[in-house]
Amino acid sequence: MKKLLYLISSLVALTLVSCEKETLPENVVDLGLSVKWSTINVGAINPEDYGYYFAWGEIHQNENCNWETYKWFNKDDKSLTKYCVSSESGTVDNKTVLDMEDDAAHMHWGSAWRTPTKEELEDLRNQCSWAWETKNGVAGFRVIGPNGNSIFLPAAGYRDNTNTIASETIGRYMSSSLDTVFSSNMYFLSFVFGDVQISSDYRSFGLVIRPVFDN
Repeated sequence: MKKLLYLISSLVALTLVSCEKETLPENVVDLGLSVKWSTINVGAINPEDYGYYFAWGEIHQNENCNWETYKWFNKDDKSLTKYCVSSESGTVDNKTVLDMEDDAAHMHWGSAWRTPTKEELEDLRNQCSWAWETKNGVAGFRVIGPNGNSIFLPAAGYRDNTNTIASETIGRYMSSSLDTVFSSNMYFLSFVFGDVQISSDYRSFGLVIRPVFDN
């Protein structure tokens, strides 16, 4: 009887493992880096779609991205209310990476999806080959991993107030990492044609997100 129960429990365990493997999202690509990457942005259907624009630390698409509408900004005394490392900027909590409840990629897609860190974007920049191309009429970069697999990052620009700036020319892809020198800023991957950098700018700007999936 014990042997039978052990056999049944083993089969159940194997079935659960098999189910977990089968339910991995179809839009996951292994580039040979520390995490897997999505083939599309949050809010997109196709790889060349821009998707949604989010202010840093907000989980809903923001049609009007500025400090007056920013969730973590007190308009009365012009101070930050979360994710702050300087008393000159606001309430210090020393949080430098987005909590999951403030991570739009995780909150929209769930599971192990999240916004990449600055370090993960640096790996994407430094360990991959980048080739400017047009996909279905949309300009952007083909990013080829060390193992030969690739993703396409459209040049979606960014949102300032209600304006989408420099789409088709530049890309700004959000990280989950705060700029620890200027708490008003967040890090992101930035590209303009052949130049790819890790940059910093206001958290209130609206950026697109290319999620990662934890291995």
